[in-house]
Formats: sequence, C-alpha cells, structure tokens
Amino acid sequence: MINAPKGTKDLLPAESYKWQYIENTAREVAKNFGISEIRTPTFEHTEVFLRGVGEGTDIVNKEMYTFLDKGGRSITLKPEGTAGVARAFVENGLFNSALPVKLFYITQCFRYERPQAGRLREFHQFGIEFLGSKEANIDAEAIVFAKTFFDKLKVTGLSLYINSIGCKECRGKYEDALKSYLKANIDKLCPLCRERFDKNPLRILDCKNEDCKKITDNAPSIIDYICEDCSTHFEKVKKLLDLSGVEYKVNPKIVRGLDYYTKTVFEFVSENIGAQGTVCGGGRYDGLVEQLGGASVPGIGFALGIERLLLLMSSIGVEIPNDGKVKIYVAPMGEKEAEVAFTLVNGMRVKGIVAETDHMQRGIKAQFKYADKIGAEYVAVIGSSELAEGKVKVKKMADGSEETVAITDLVEYMLKA
Repeated sequence: MINAPKGTKDLLPAESYKWQYIENTAREVAKNFGISEIRTPTFEHTEVFLRGVGEGTDIVNKEMYTFLDKGGRSITLKPEGTAGVARAFVENGLFNSALPVKLFYITQCFRYERPQAGRLREFHQFGIEFLGSKEANIDAEAIVFAKTFFDKLKVTGLSLYINSIGCKECRGKYEDALKSYLKANIDKLCPLCRERFDKNPLRILDCKNEDCKKITDNAPSIIDYICEDCSTHFEKVKKLLDLSGVEYKVNPKIVRGLDYYTKTVFEFVSENIGAQGTVCGGGRYDGLVEQLGGASVPGIGFALGIERLLLLMSSIGVEIPNDGKVKIYVAPMGEKEAEVAFTLVNGMRVKGIVAETDHMQRGIKAQFKYADKIGAEYVAVIGSSELAEGKVKVKKMADGSEETVAITDLVEYMLKA
C-alpha cells in the first residue's frame, strides 16, 4: 500500500465541511472589509523567497522545498503567502490600481519541518495583504479584521500582542544594543541562536529555549530605540485599537520570523493548543515590494494556519455547523419508482434542498440504514401504492413521526420543513 507522504494529510468528507465553513467565513468577512481574492502559483522562482523572506530566516535556511526544474531553474514550493502576493503586485502592475490594494488568499504552503499537532509539511494559510498605504489606520484595520474574523467563528480566549520593531534605520541601532547585551552570554545561547547572533539577532528574542528566554528576559526593549516617526505611528495604531474596543498588550519580544517586517508586528495567541500557541501573526513590510523589483510601496498583512485554527476550535468546543447534511432521502421500491425518485430529488436540489436517492439497488430496509448512516433528516418511501395514490409518507428520522404529502407537493413541503 502506498501511504501519503510524511507531514501531509488527506482531507476527508467527515472534516471537509469544517474547512468550507472557515473559508466561507473568511470570504464573507473579507467582502465586508472590501478585500478581493488573489490566487498565486503553488511554486515560485526561489529568488522570490530569498529576497522577500530573507536568507537569514529558518524558513529559507532549513524549511523550503527547493528543486531544479527541467530547464535548470531553481523553483520553490511556497512556504508562505506574502512574498508571492508582492511579486504578483509588481508583475501585474497592481500599483497602478486605486490604492490601497486590499487582497486575501487561501492557499497551500509547504515547509520541511517536524510534523506536530496543527503543523504539517503541507499546510493551508488564510491571509490578507494591504498594499499602498503607510498610514497607521491600515495597520489597525488589519488587526481589527483578524479580531472580527475570530469573533465570527466564536473563537474565544485569544490574547492580542503587538509591538513595533521600527524602521530599517532605528532597528539597526537596536540590533547593535541587543548584540552588545547578548555578547556576554553568547556561549549560553542555544546553537540556533548562536547562528542568529550575526544573521538575525532579533529572532533570539523569539526563541522558545528556556535558557535563551532567561538570557533575554532583561534584554533592552526595542520600544526604547525606535525613532520618533515609528513611535508616533505605533501610538496611533494603539489609539485606533482602543477606539475600536480591541484589547491588546504590548510585548517587546514579538519580532516575527521573517526579514521583511517593519514597524507594527502582532500575534493572536492561545493557551489552548500547547507550546505553539500563535494562531495568527503579521505585521507591516514597507520594503518588500521594492526588494522584489517594484517601487517603494508600503504594505501590511497577516496569515494564519487553517489546521491550527481548527485544532484550537476543537479544543475550546466550538460547534461548526454542517450545512451539507442530507435533508431528505427518497427511497424507491422498484424501477419505475426509482425514475420518479430521481426526478424528485433533482427538482429539490434545484431549489437548494440537499436530497439523495438510491444508486445501489438496495432493498427498502438497507435504504433506511443508509439514510440513517448519511444523517438524512427525512425519508420518503415511494412504492407502487404511493405512485398509484400520488402520495408519500415522509418520516422524520429523529423521532419517527410521519406525515402524508402529495408527491407533487413534496418539494414545497421540504422547503418549509
């Protein structure tokens, strides 16, 4: 038997309705915020991620699925959504559109890492990207969008943490101060953080290793080093969140893991899904479009893993409605009756009723078992006597009650049921 590759998972019908619910909710909330969908290729030229995500990141160094195609070109399965969206923004001239351009995506991503609960090698992201505005209110809108989305899904118990990691200029000063502080304890850092010391020292603040956490507990705060412009921007973001009734905490340790972030960064965190508690993360990336060959166009966005979101929703007992349940099963008892059942079922489907009938030439007892197995709410039996009288008995499976309905009225009856 051939199994699915490690770190991948089949999405079966028993679970797919949950994914559809999340995706439909995402599209609904996006529509209310004036955000349009974008779909980018599953793979990109590797350079897109080297320039955008950054050569000093864990994703680029350890996690990307990169290969040479038959033309000798280096191709990478996308490990995240933002860089591809920024590339599409440049290549398709979206900067000539009315700004800001507000986009969302639901996409597969790929990272070679150890599979664990809520984290696979092939996973799915929902994300938004707002391109074209440098104003603080677009930062606040991205955060409010995420909060609105979680509220719509009835996801509770999330904590919002925000920070400013400054612009390129003021962050350089902070990195110098941070490295100066860490230098005395560099031998006590984990091997990964020792690598990060020169390449990406801010990531040391985000390390989950307990020894590294102790060392960084008293590290200088980046908030104390950001310039006046970045400070003013951050204060405006906080004010708008306050006005919107969005609760948050400032956490100077939030730096995010990708090189393209600037100024505002944020995370929604839950304590209900173990150590990997970040459910949604994002921030501003004012230099990314330029790094990919475009003009200097600011942007902000976030992404969340759908697998991890489903894990969280299950852990806190969120009931996900299954709108695809079979409303009625029409059980025929002969060939002629099967023809009538076939036309009845299709007539109901046209009206938006989820209906099924027999396709296996089962006996009536087996059809009732099947109807019960697929969760049909009602069953209508059509035999020769029902055809002769032009009436059927509709049985409600939950309590066994029955009602006689004219065959010609069955569609209208089910619309009201």
